[in-house]
Amino acid sequence: MTDLARVHLDYKAAFLRYLPRRAEAALHVGYKLGRAAVSDGLSILDLVEVHHAVLLEVLEDTRGEDVGQVATAASEFLLEALATYDMTQRGLLPGS
Repeated sequence: MTDLARVHLDYKAAFLRYLPRRAEAALHVGYKLGRAAVSDGLSILDLVEVHHAVLLEVLEDTRGEDVGQVATAASEFLLEALATYDMTQRGLLPGS
């Protein structure tokens, strides 16, 4: 299994755990996935690609009236997953 395939499976499982109640503990798993992706050398584009693929998979099984809620939850989860990339970038910028 490739690194991206593993990240995809982990990301989907974590997002599906977050989706029903949007609990902070489940959101924290998104942060940890992002941190692991940075540590594993995956690019921010790789992680966004995984997020988009997972979102499309989830939307296939989503009722029309729930699409807005899923999209909002997906945005929250992605922001948390990207937090480590943001912190890393800020740490590398001059004057940070």
